[in-house]
Parts: sequence; structure tokens; C-alpha cells
Amino acid sequence: MKILVVEDEHRIAQAIKEGLEDESYAVDIAYDGDEGYRSASADEYDLIISDVMMPEMNGYEMVAKLRQDGDHTPVLMLTAKSQESDVVKGLDTGADDYLAKPFSFNVLLARIRALLRRPTQSLGETLKVGPLTLDPAAKRVEREGRVLKLSSKEFAILEFFMRNPGKILSKDTIITHVWNFDADILPNNVEVFITFLRSKIDKPFKKPLIHTVRGFGYRLGEES
Repeated sequence: MKILVVEDEHRIAQAIKEGLEDESYAVDIAYDGDEGYRSASADEYDLIISDVMMPEMNGYEMVAKLRQDGDHTPVLMLTAKSQESDVVKGLDTGADDYLAKPFSFNVLLARIRALLRRPTQSLGETLKVGPLTLDPAAKRVEREGRVLKLSSKEFAILEFFMRNPGKILSKDTIITHVWNFDADILPNNVEVFITFLRSKIDKPFKKPLIHTVRGFGYRLGEES
């Protein structure tokens, strides 16, 4: 996962970068809002962490401009301003979460993991892979006109697959994106849920959509 840190205090920016790199994230730094906007526009990031009060362009302005451009990368606002009006302004501008300084690095990591689990596309969008459709907002799954009843965890796994059609997803990747960061879950548990999913979206139909890629994980899609 690649993260952009936009923070004008170099010491804080470097500390966040070093801490996140220790957690195996790839991290770029921008030291003001204008540089942050240019970096976010020129490259793809899984998450942006941005301070609010910065020279050139503040965090509110940067996020608003990115949203106007159609950039829906999750944004976590980092700032010393913690009054309710500031939080509301940040969220209304387009930020996804808000963390006041000073903060625990473990809390920062937890917020990052939570945001990275969120889909970057609109929750109202109907996803489609072959004959399978999934409506995230309505929590509705259909295949060939038949409504499929899934548990909440089965639905979450299937949604993650459908947001990554054709990609090979390892068990660890599925755990990271579907379960809470403190969940006591093992790779074998993923196998169990994949079996449950197959019994509902594949077994009653002629062509399987979930394929095992031995040694790597699973892939959702139609065989060519």
C-alpha cells in the first residue's frame, strides 16, 4: 500500500514516514498543500494523510480540490485543531477521517487500516463480474436473476473480490481488507469462508467464478 503524507513540519513528517515504512507501507512526503496536490494528482495512492494548517494551500483546500478533480483517495486529516466545527469542516470538505494531535502511533495505524479497508468507489455503485452482480448499498447479490443470501462476512469477502476482478488475492490480503485489525483470524478461516461462498454463488450454477490459484490465493472471474 502506498501512502502520501502531506505535513509541513519536517520532523513530524519524517517520524510518520519512518514509522509507516517499518510497517511495510511505501511512503512519499509533501511539505505543503500545493506540493501535496501535485503529488496526489501525478501518482496513485491508497491513502493520503494530511495536516490542515500548511503554507501555499491548506489541507481543506487541497482535499476539496482533489475531490473536485474526481480523486476519491481516502484522506485522513491530521491536525492540532480538534473543535467540533473543525472536524465538521474537514469531513464536509471531503476528508474521510480526522485525528487530532498529539496522537498515538498505534491509533494512527488503526485509523489507516480502517480507511484502507473502505472501498474507494461509491458505495452506491452496482458491481458486476460476469453473471454476478452486487449492490453494496442494498446489500444485494444476484446471479442469473436469482437473489443469493450471504452472511455479512461472505458479503464483505465477495465485495472485495468484485472490486478486484481478475486479480489473484492471497489469504493474507483478504484478511487485511475484510477483517478488523484486531480480529483473531487465520488463513484456514479464509478457506472456510471461500467454501461457504462457493456453495452459494458457484455450486448451484454451471460455471464457477471463484478459482483457486495454487500457492497464491484465489481469483474471481470467468474463465476464457
